Amino acid sequence: MIASNHQSFLDPPIISAGCGRPVSFMARDTLFGNRVFGWLIGHLNAFPVKRGAADPDALREGIARLADGGVLLVFGEGSRTLDGRIGRVRSGPALLAHKANVPIVPAVIKGAFEAWPRSRRLPRPGRLSVRFGERIEPPPDNERDSYERVRVEIQRRLEEMMNEE
Repeated sequence: MIASNHQSFLDPPIISAGCGRPVSFMARDTLFGNRVFGWLIGHLNAFPVKRGAADPDALREGIARLADGGVLLVFGEGSRTLDGRIGRVRSGPALLAHKANVPIVPAVIKGAFEAWPRSRRLPRPGRLSVRFGERIEPPPDNERDSYERVRVEIQRRLEEMMNEE
């Protein structure tokens, strides 16, 4: 499983290109309401997740894709950044890693915010990069403290990688 920062709509294909293999990802369910965009992201291996509350169907789907040997991309911040900085990572990636018993690979995308921030309708040319960090083991047990330790470690690694030149 990959836990990445979330800068723009460009992030899933950037991560996929950096992986060299198909990557599944969660996308907010409202994006599937637009027939064209919903079709596009569905063909890019996206599946819907309800934001703002626990979504057991999305959790099961993510676990199933990981169990089948797939790569799952999660955006721990839950939404695209407003200012290009990394926001607070939530505990979802730790929960998924525990349930699926898979390690987490942190990844940082740079340049996507400048190319396509939330405030623009369309992207503009820009230099994009992705960097993958060292794996983080899943939480060993189903305890809130374990999820919090992994959540904090993901946050620390993403911020550290973002600040590296």
